[in-house]
Amino acid sequence: MLLNDEIKLDYSDVLIRPKRSTMSSRAEVNLERTHKFLWSKKEWTGIPIMSANMDAVGTPAMHKVLSKHRLITCPARQFLEKDIDKFNESKSNICWFGGIEDIANLSALSTDFIGLDVANGYTIRFVDAVKKLREECPNATIAAGNVVTADMTQELILAGADIVKVGIGPGSVCTTRIKTGIGYPQLSAVIECADAAHGLAAHIIADGGCVNSGDIVKAFAGGADFVMIGGMLAGHDECEGKAENGKMKFYGMASKSAMEKHNNHNEYRGAEGKTVEVEYRGKVEDTIKDILSGIRSACTYVGADKLKTLSKCTTFVRVNNTHNSVYADE
Repeated sequence: MLLNDEIKLDYSDVLIRPKRSTMSSRAEVNLERTHKFLWSKKEWTGIPIMSANMDAVGTPAMHKVLSKHRLITCPARQFLEKDIDKFNESKSNICWFGGIEDIANLSALSTDFIGLDVANGYTIRFVDAVKKLREECPNATIAAGNVVTADMTQELILAGADIVKVGIGPGSVCTTRIKTGIGYPQLSAVIECADAAHGLAAHIIADGGCVNSGDIVKAFAGGADFVMIGGMLAGHDECEGKAENGKMKFYGMASKSAMEKHNNHNEYRGAEGKTVEVEYRGKVEDTIKDILSGIRSACTYVGADKLKTLSKCTTFVRVNNTHNSVYADE
């Protein structure tokens, strides 16, 4: 048994200290990034926020709105098996994720982004799968995860991943940390994995744990190249399902609801996700605009005229409380 007694941080443990700025307007902030990828040698330009590849938010309707703002959609896995044609528009802003058993389907896609997505990215089997996908798709931009430590970030990059997906258990409908005791505070995971990836000229996705635009800002400030969100996009017209009594269903992809829907049961596997009801929030367009506005505002507070320079302008401050919650329920 080993004990690492270093303090590790989540988004809720810090704020970003404001700094003197010469900027006069949020309109001056450029949120687009251009990333060139290590193995594929391809470039991508857009706003590096991604919808999670979950049933409720990885939908064709969501893609139509996100692509308009040059954000990325990660379609729900069910569309990889059928209905791929529903995502024909703006293919450069789509990242298709699948499991190890989906390598053949992923290899057959004519798209810039593909990825391998498993709950536990620490197995030799998964590393071998990344190598196999790279061999079969030498020109594709490949994402792989999930992991939360620098060593496995570099392992996956050396195996052929251009982008590593970072996060174990921080999601709003994920119960992995509760069921298994496994995880790592998300901000520290982002900082450490980003440092490891950038040292090899690769990239990371901060996956999970963001509950507001301020958390997305902290992920980018910590070094994330992309930020993946799920719960923040739930409850909208563009999600799968209908609103009942002002609520919409939202569930994790390792939940009992997902396992029953996709017939993904076996005797060794239990649910590591939950099903919740979220407030119906109308059109996702308003939510996207609100998120982007929050990020632009944050950049003006620290003098970053572009998202690219945000991390260089950031000083994190450890806090006991990030906001006044006296009217949190109103």
